[in-house]
Amino acid sequence: MENPERIIKTVIHVGTKHVIFVPGTKVVFHFKTTKCDTNKTVIDDSKTMGSPMELILGKKFKLEVWEIIVQKMALNEVACFKIDKSLVTAYPFVSKTLREVGKPQSEKRSHHCCGVTLQNEGIGYEDLNELIKYPQDLEFTIELIQIILPNEYEKETWQMTEDEKLKSVPDLKEKGNVFFREKDYDRAAEMYAKAIGILEQLMLAEKPNDDEWLTLNKMKVPLLLNYAQCKLIKKEYYSVVEHCTTVLKIEPDNAKALYRRGKAYIGTWDEEKATKDLKKVVELDPSLQNMIDKELQAFSTTIKEKDRIQQKKLVQMFK
Repeated sequence: MENPERIIKTVIHVGTKHVIFVPGTKVVFHFKTTKCDTNKTVIDDSKTMGSPMELILGKKFKLEVWEIIVQKMALNEVACFKIDKSLVTAYPFVSKTLREVGKPQSEKRSHHCCGVTLQNEGIGYEDLNELIKYPQDLEFTIELIQIILPNEYEKETWQMTEDEKLKSVPDLKEKGNVFFREKDYDRAAEMYAKAIGILEQLMLAEKPNDDEWLTLNKMKVPLLLNYAQCKLIKKEYYSVVEHCTTVLKIEPDNAKALYRRGKAYIGTWDEEKATKDLKKVVELDPSLQNMIDKELQAFSTTIKEKDRIQQKKLVQMFK
């Protein structure tokens, strides 16, 4: 890979800062891919694609040569690399993926990847099919716009060890709490949901109902309740019912879960279930009797008024 005859670099603009790259470093760069013909035919250009490329070093990216060449650059440097065809055989497949990022499945070309289909139909792009059939040297013009060391960015879940995932849960909960206090309920719910997802991933590695599994399951309860409260404020009642029911499977007498689910049932006009949940709350905490009675009375009045309006409409329909 390091053979100088197979990678030839030409600096176009000198960079501003040299960095020692370590595994886990995130690099962000624009790239233009061209053929080594007289017209310098452009194959791809990230600036026209709409976003730069992000790469985490050491994660065995399919086009290994990109990891090699960006580490030969300084921050803000622009350089052209002529790469031997033997090092870019994977490029057509990487290009196809990048071209189709964010597109619905119906707009993606050639969904099959078996050898026979590849030979007969290609991968859906004529220029990339040609590169597969007739491999050739390529030039990559790279503009390295950002270098982020591993301790300088928030890792994606798939990059974390199990210990790192577990330690991230309280941080995500606190971020959610901050957003909640700021009344940004969508972002708060996003943080709580991310933490719940991490715990559920960790639970998959444990035997159901073992001590470790039960501990992780218990950690989900406050997150599920917080998430449900966000959804209750947003009037997404069915989501509240779902998540509070999950809590009640873990803690059948959780008053917060019963109260929030009861409020959600009010939102879905389910008087029977709302009454059952809210009366159970009073059994668990008699000090809430007056508040619950008022809520149920207001709900009953609202239902009667709704029924009266509907009845009036029906009478008018048959006049």
